[in-house]
Amino acid sequence: MKMIFRNLIQEEQGQDLIEYTLLLAFVVLASAALFISAGGSIKGIWGQANGILTNANAAAAS
Repeated sequence: MKMIFRNLIQEEQGQDLIEYTLLLAFVVLASAALFISAGGSIKGIWGQANGILTNANAAAAS
């Protein structure tokens, strides 16, 4: 039993996979935070563009 536990601790074969997975998780969380914080700005830009296009359409129809 001690030998199995010792081999488990000293085993480094899956270490790279775990490191890349943690790095990917960090990138995903950082991207999500960036998109959430930028959401308000993007919503404002689209709202303003929509207002301008609505006014232009009303002026063209008159």
